[in-house]
Amino acid sequence: MSFNSKYHIDVDFEVPKKLQWYYAPVFFAFWLCLYLSLVNTQINSMPKALMRSDEASHPNSFIAQRAEDTLIELTRIGPRVVGSAANEVATVDFLRAEVAKVEAEMSDRYEIEIDVQQASGAYMHWEMVNMYQGIQNVVVKLSERNSSNENFLLMNSHYDSVPGSPGAGDDGSMVVSMLEVMRVIAKAGEPLAHPIVFLFNGAEENPLQGSHAFITQHKWAKNCKALINLDSAGSGGREILFQSGPNHPWLMNYYRNVPHPFANTLGEEMFQAGIIPSDTDFRIFRDYGGVPGLDMAYIFNGFVYHTKYDRINAFPRASFQHTGDNVLSLARALANAPEMDDTAAHAEGHNIFYDFLGWFMIFYTETTSIIVNVVVSLLALLAIGISLYFMSVRSGCSWKGVLLRYAITIGMQLASLALAVGLALLVAVFMDGVNRSMTWFTSTWTIFGLYLAPIIFGMSILPALYLEKTKRDPLGLGFRIQLFMHSHCFWLIVIMVTLTGLSIRSAYLIMLCVLFDIVALIVNLVTKWHRKAYLFAIAVTVCQILPFVYFTYLCTAALLTLMPMQGRSGSSSNPDMVIAALVWLFSLMFAGFIVPLIMFFRKTRTIVLCFLGITILFIVIAVTNAGFPYKEKTSAQRYSLIHAHRRLHNADGTTRMDESGLYIYPQDRRIEIARDEIDSIGEVQRVSDTCDEEMFCGLPLYNHRWNKARKYSLWVPVPELPEIPAEYPSLILQDSSELESATRRRFTFSLSGPDHMGIFVNMKNDAKLVDWSFNDTLVREKAEPPYMVYFSYGLDNSSLEFTIDVEKTTSTFDTPTLEIGIGGHWVNQDITAIGRLSKYIDRFPSYAYIQGWVGTYETWYF
Repeated sequence: MSFNSKYHIDVDFEVPKKLQWYYAPVFFAFWLCLYLSLVNTQINSMPKALMRSDEASHPNSFIAQRAEDTLIELTRIGPRVVGSAANEVATVDFLRAEVAKVEAEMSDRYEIEIDVQQASGAYMHWEMVNMYQGIQNVVVKLSERNSSNENFLLMNSHYDSVPGSPGAGDDGSMVVSMLEVMRVIAKAGEPLAHPIVFLFNGAEENPLQGSHAFITQHKWAKNCKALINLDSAGSGGREILFQSGPNHPWLMNYYRNVPHPFANTLGEEMFQAGIIPSDTDFRIFRDYGGVPGLDMAYIFNGFVYHTKYDRINAFPRASFQHTGDNVLSLARALANAPEMDDTAAHAEGHNIFYDFLGWFMIFYTETTSIIVNVVVSLLALLAIGISLYFMSVRSGCSWKGVLLRYAITIGMQLASLALAVGLALLVAVFMDGVNRSMTWFTSTWTIFGLYLAPIIFGMSILPALYLEKTKRDPLGLGFRIQLFMHSHCFWLIVIMVTLTGLSIRSAYLIMLCVLFDIVALIVNLVTKWHRKAYLFAIAVTVCQILPFVYFTYLCTAALLTLMPMQGRSGSSSNPDMVIAALVWLFSLMFAGFIVPLIMFFRKTRTIVLCFLGITILFIVIAVTNAGFPYKEKTSAQRYSLIHAHRRLHNADGTTRMDESGLYIYPQDRRIEIARDEIDSIGEVQRVSDTCDEEMFCGLPLYNHRWNKARKYSLWVPVPELPEIPAEYPSLILQDSSELESATRRRFTFSLSGPDHMGIFVNMKNDAKLVDWSFNDTLVREKAEPPYMVYFSYGLDNSSLEFTIDVEKTTSTFDTPTLEIGIGGHWVNQDITAIGRLSKYIDRFPSYAYIQGWVGTYETWYF
């Protein structure tokens, strides 16, 4: 064979004929079957749940049915909101009774001490002061009798719930798991070198007040040297370890021995970067107590999280076993860990950690990760260089010619990756533009056609066209396809080095991609299969099986986590952009070295265009009723709603506004989908319309999230006053006294009202905040007004006394100095018993879940 050029083909190189196009479906089916048979089964793999009848044969094991039975009893109490009798009395009594049961069958080796903590305090939670009064924690210490060890293991979960939710998954499931772990350990009578403190936290949803109260005030707090934090952002499934340490890699030595590992550094970095819109007690223990630990939570089925559908029937029994086995193993190991005696001596930096399909754990330090990433990068570049050299030798093409072609494919691969993400984001923008975002919210399968298909098309169309145009190139088809693989590897190396330089530990993902590609390349070079295109392709396919399985496993877990979260992430951003970007990022890893193999089939361009056709088909499906995103009970659309009465007073005491209305906070992007139903209630106004004129928009913002979402929240005036069950909040100016100079004055106030209130403070007429009796962070940081204080109380409903010190240098105190607003929230009521509120909620579509209560907002000048 010859070409009319100066090049010749080495007789040792096989010039392949393309495979028939009808083998392509078999190729794609292979990867699909691999995903369905392995990834899809392992992502939901659960151990067999042990029943009470198994207890005799498993005396030292966690019994899932016991935990489930306890959760049934706990959820019968109903929603457990801070300040309610259900939370402050019934649940505390319930926990006392459960601990008494444990004590009754406990081994003589141990002793139990129980303390019901009541605490008051305040700290900064993002932009607001988070203040609490008389909230409760049930704290239990299990230790060996006469133990003198003062280094304790802390385990934490919370028993309170959000308004309207029975809180089975969040966080009743973890509460009962802790109770069962306590029972098994106490009964087994095994050595316990370090006491275990079980913290049943009574105020996490407020947010994070119970953990702050414990770690800053409790008598055992200073002795707690390590933490197992148990929370939930879903209902069931496998609990994930998503935060470790920080700077205590020894903890992972114990976690890697749990029976069912599920952990990932990527989850930790996503959480800490704020990509996941949540927070846990782990941060409080870390920031205020310096306690290292492990943060674990349920993340699947987040559709029912913080809704009335978070019930026991939505929580699978096997999840108890999965969590119980892991937590029991950890508790036993950490409570006997020698590192507990001096944890500071073992603080050695961050970890990289990840499981493989729940089968085993891999972890190493960040320093090791940097070394590994650099070594793999250098090996990859060396192997690519050797491969290019052999291409030149075997093809007869000059070294310069091979390098030129490689440079072209590097540029083309970058363009392909850019086209892939561009097409995916274009679909996301289009779906949002036609008000059809979140079609995947209920129908997860639509992600394949809407986002994966255009990504595959974008990654393959330019290489397909290039190879077609260069089919007479002296460099054979097999070598040219290899150039595209080497080009993809080159860009992955660039990404890996960049991420490593930025101290992003998730660079390990890219390292694994490069590593497995280099393994395939080395195999091909050693066996000389790189000369024979089909043998080369077989080696690549075999070496890509493990990374394909792993990265699709991670991608599935990430999607199952993030998709429900988009239903409560607010209206300001397009959630389809998040999904498109996520699928693209993982496609780089699981499809980057598989897509070039498509080029071995005949009619490559037609095969590639099929992915574009699939995209168009799925867009058509998505814009029809088949793409409707919501489903009652299982994937509802969320709204928060307050039937509120607001009264805004002038400086002379007259009232400038007095009206009732519905404050509606839509929690996802599809804010227009129920607009007809909302419009039927009354004239809809945007909350942001009054934000320039009134402090915090003149409305009872519940917390800082509501403040951030005000641009997309609605106010609908209605003629009926809310059915407020008690007196409106009362703010009394107790005293106004001059301080050390005539320019400074102290205002002393007394506030009484419901167990959840917002205090809003603004400075008027050039007044400056000098000090106050709340947390002083805003004062020290000289933050600009207005200010928000979130206040709640538990058992202690006494009036809140507070002071505000103000300075005026350009005006006198004869003019208004302060504007104070008080928002009252009655969040503990059964909304079905509130006739007027229920009437408005019933106007919403059946697929909508409304978290509602009644409230007031009133402002005064002082």
